[in-house]
Amino acid sequence: MAKTSYAIALGSNRRHGHHGNPTAVVRAAVDALNASGIKVERLSRIIATPALGPAGRGFANAAAIVTSKLDPPALLADLKKIERDFGRRGGRRWGPRVLDLDILLWSEGPWESADLLIPHTEMRERGFVMDPLAEVAPDWRDPITGLTVRQLQARLHRREPAEARG
Repeated sequence: MAKTSYAIALGSNRRHGHHGNPTAVVRAAVDALNASGIKVERLSRIIATPALGPAGRGFANAAAIVTSKLDPPALLADLKKIERDFGRRGGRRWGPRVLDLDILLWSEGPWESADLLIPHTEMRERGFVMDPLAEVAPDWRDPITGLTVRQLQARLHRREPAEARG
């Protein structure tokens, strides 16, 4: 497969024994992506986000544009391996996690399989995803709505209360 681009969300809300606090975990995850052959082309600022649901503690969140020769399922497998290498274990949805890596968008458009749906189904509803994503890919179009990331971000912020934005 030729190189394609992906938008990836990065998040952490648990300290790592070697890498440190969640912000340092996100920075280390960028290094791990590059070391695994997933080239980070652009990285947003790392933002602090209040906890949602039972996560219990705030997150450090960022978005990256990466390039890879991997197809979406292979990229997802590599992302899950990196999460495990950082100590991520299965658990409850919205629970605390050392590292969370999600595929948001793919330059080739939508992807659907039993294990993966691109674009990410909930990205349009999450300020902590849309704000960093708008820093690195404001003009990237959502293949489902046809709207740019910047337009999706603006729509989201018109609807949500300020405290939900992070």
